[in-house]
Amino acid sequence: MLQISYIRKNRDEIINRLSKRNIDSTTLIDKIIALDATRRKTQTELDQHLAEANSISKEIANCFKTGNREKAEELKAKSTAMKDGNKVLNDKFHQLEQELNHLLYELPNAPHKSVPLGKHAEDNEIVSSHGELPNLDEQALPHWEIAAKYDIIDFELGVKIAGAGFPVYKGKGARLQRALINFFLDEATSSGYHEVQPPHLVNEASGYGTGQLPDKEGQMYHVTADHLYLIPTAEVPITNLYRDVVINEKDFPIKNTGYTPCFRREAGSYGKDVRGLNRLHQFDKVEIVQIAHPDTSYEVLDTMVDYVKTLLSKLELPFRVARLCGGDLGFTAALTYDMEVFSAAQKKWLEVSSISNFESYQANRLKLRYRPNKGGKTELAHTLNGSALALPRILAAILENNQTEKGVKIPEALVKYTGFEFID
Repeated sequence: MLQISYIRKNRDEIINRLSKRNIDSTTLIDKIIALDATRRKTQTELDQHLAEANSISKEIANCFKTGNREKAEELKAKSTAMKDGNKVLNDKFHQLEQELNHLLYELPNAPHKSVPLGKHAEDNEIVSSHGELPNLDEQALPHWEIAAKYDIIDFELGVKIAGAGFPVYKGKGARLQRALINFFLDEATSSGYHEVQPPHLVNEASGYGTGQLPDKEGQMYHVTADHLYLIPTAEVPITNLYRDVVINEKDFPIKNTGYTPCFRREAGSYGKDVRGLNRLHQFDKVEIVQIAHPDTSYEVLDTMVDYVKTLLSKLELPFRVARLCGGDLGFTAALTYDMEVFSAAQKKWLEVSSISNFESYQANRLKLRYRPNKGGKTELAHTLNGSALALPRILAAILENNQTEKGVKIPEALVKYTGFEFID
C-alpha cells in the first residue's frame, strides 16, 4: 500500500497519478489524510498520558522510600484513574489505525509517469515486435483441435474430473508441459535466479502482503475450513518469503524463481476467448521475483523484460511487448509490461507474461525493509515479478504455429527436454 507519510506530503501528485487509472481518488485521499491526522493526535495524547503515568510511578516509589505513605496512596489512586484513561486512548488509537489501514488497502498503487492513458487493453502501448508471423494455410487447426487429433490434451476428461478449465495433459502433451517447466527453470537458474519450491496455499496475511487481498478475494479459491487460499501465482508465496524481514543493502538484487500450479476462479469469463487453453482455472507457471534497491528497480525491470524476450526468442515464437495503460494496470503495479505471442490459427495475440514493478507498494504491506550500507534508518525495498513463463498460451502457440504435414514440430530448444522432435 502507499505510505501514509508520502500521501500526506504529496496529496495532489497522488491524486493526479491515480487519475491515470480513470478514477477520482480525491474523496478517499482526503478521508485518509483526515483520519491520519486524528490518529496522530490520539497518538500524541496517548504518549503524553503514558509519560505522565510513568512519572507518577516513579514519584510513588520515591514516596514509599521516604515514608510518605499518604502521598503515595493519593498518587496510586490517580495512577489507577489514568490507566483507565490510557486504555480508552489506546483502544481508540488501535481502532483508528485499523480503519486507516482498511482505507489504504482500498487505494491502488500510483502509476509510474510512463504509464500511458487509456481505459482498456486496446489502449496499451506496443513498445516493440519481434519475429515473423507464421503463414499457415486455411486448413490450419486451433490448438484444441490439434490436441484432440494427437490425443495430447483432454478437455472433456478434465470436465468429468473437476469441471471446465481443468484440462488433462496426456502422453506427449504431458511431456511437453514438463519440458517447458524444466526449460524455464534451467534458464532462470542459469541467469542467477535462486530456485525455491513454495507452498501452493497461503494464509490471509500472505494474500494481504502482496495485494491479492482484499482486491482479488473473489477470484481466489478459498479453503474455508482452514482459512487458506490456493495461490493465483507463485508471486504470492515467493514474495512473502521476505515478509517482516530486514535485508542488507549489499545483498541487492535478490533473485528468486519457482514453479507452481496456479489457481484462479476467473469468475465471469466465458465465450470464444476462453476456449481451449486460452483461460484456465488451473495452470502451470514459472515465476521470477526480485527484491531491488529503490534507486535501481526500473533498471531491474528492464533486465527482466529482456530476459523474458530471450525465452520467447529461444522458443521461436513471434511476440510483442506492450506497456499497459492506466485502465489495464493491475491494482498493485506501478508499471507493467505484457508479453504477447501470436497465435497463428486463432489469428490473435495472446498474453503470456506480465512483468511489473510494484515499487514500495507491496514492501509497505509486507514490512520488507533494507538496511543501508551507510547505516541509519531502514527503508522500504522495491519488489518486482514476472511470468517466465505461463504455460497454457505458450503451449497453444507452439501447437498452432508449428503444425506441419508431418505433425507439430517442437522448438529446437525444447527437444533435449522432450526427447522427441514432433508430436505426430
